[in-house]
Amino acid sequence: MLESFQEFFRHLADTNPKWNFIYFYDPVQGERVLSGLWMTVKLSVACVILSVIIGIVGAWLQGSPVKWLRMTVQGYIQFFRNTPPLVQLLFFYFALGQFTPTYSPDGWLQEPIISNVGWAILSLSFFAGAFNVEIFRAGIEAVPHSTTEAAEALGMNRLQIYGYVVLPLAFRVSLPALNNNLVNLVKTTTQAIVIAVPELLYQLVSIYNDYSTAQNACMVLMFVVYIVLVGILVMGMNRWERAIRIPGYGTR
Repeated sequence: MLESFQEFFRHLADTNPKWNFIYFYDPVQGERVLSGLWMTVKLSVACVILSVIIGIVGAWLQGSPVKWLRMTVQGYIQFFRNTPPLVQLLFFYFALGQFTPTYSPDGWLQEPIISNVGWAILSLSFFAGAFNVEIFRAGIEAVPHSTTEAAEALGMNRLQIYGYVVLPLAFRVSLPALNNNLVNLVKTTTQAIVIAVPELLYQLVSIYNDYSTAQNACMVLMFVVYIVLVGILVMGMNRWERAIRIPGYGTR
């Protein structure tokens, strides 16, 4: 069955040179595509999780009574929200990367403690996290002040109020905007190609540089994969939104 499948795409490449799906019948190219896809998934998951954590913590610090903390969060938001993510990637990798310590795993070659994949995760997470801070802040402001007053009357401190009362309610209000931002984040991971992160776009570009006839087929695969990845994320977020819905509050 597999051999006939491979023969079909090999025959298609012979008869239609512009549609050479080489990764379906060449095991080496197929392995490159799978490794790139796996890297894209890992990069997306890590960035989504870290950016949400940054958003939650940053939104809490925005309400801090300490002025310098609030100013620090505002400075972070303005820096990452007002500069292109591509420029941020290059700045993190080439500028900050020069100051990171190195180690020698084999006693000879020096390697930085943060790889290009690590810098991509940090840069993209901080970029999306700046938007997530504002998204959660808007959700927090939608929580009635009487709710926090009631929690204070019960003797809760500021962290307890945020974790047990405000955040669960604010999260419901924030989910639609958060969903949109995370979708953009997953698509933005393709920009990691500029610092040679071997994600899907990097591998597909490498394949059609080696096989010029595979260009159309590579871009079709890229298109389909991201439709599926983003679709899975959107469906998961929509199910989560319905699962935590409170009738009459936050979401319809």
